[in-house]
Amino acid sequence: MKTAVIFWSGTGNTEAMAQAVAESAGAELFSVSDFSGNIEDYDAIAFGCPAMGAEVLEENEFEPFFSDIENKLNGKKIALFGSYGWGDGEWMRSWEDRVKSDGAVLIGGEGVIANETPSEEELAKCAELGKMLAE
Repeated sequence: MKTAVIFWSGTGNTEAMAQAVAESAGAELFSVSDFSGNIEDYDAIAFGCPAMGAEVLEENEFEPFFSDIENKLNGKKIALFGSYGWGDGEWMRSWEDRVKSDGAVLIGGEGVIANETPSEEELAKCAELGKMLAE
């Protein structure tokens, strides 16, 4: 099974989470700006993006990328994670609904979220998410 972790990070918080997911999943790790492959080539994908603005996905790089590949997620194993600095996680709940409506198989239920810098416990949850994605 071919697995990828694709993320956007402005402060390094979501990147730390991405590394924990990728290591435990044995996945290829890409920042969204560095991903040049085909989503179709991957059986399982973890996406990481922090909450921005009024609890939305990062709007300049990640959202356009995600919008472009959404129609290719049907039937794929998908996991979500990200960090936030305010709010209550609405961006993650909206993202989960979006992924489910794309026909993806959401792994790990609710995505892993961390308020600001991820704690050791939150990084352990990311590692667990990676293991579930790789199964």
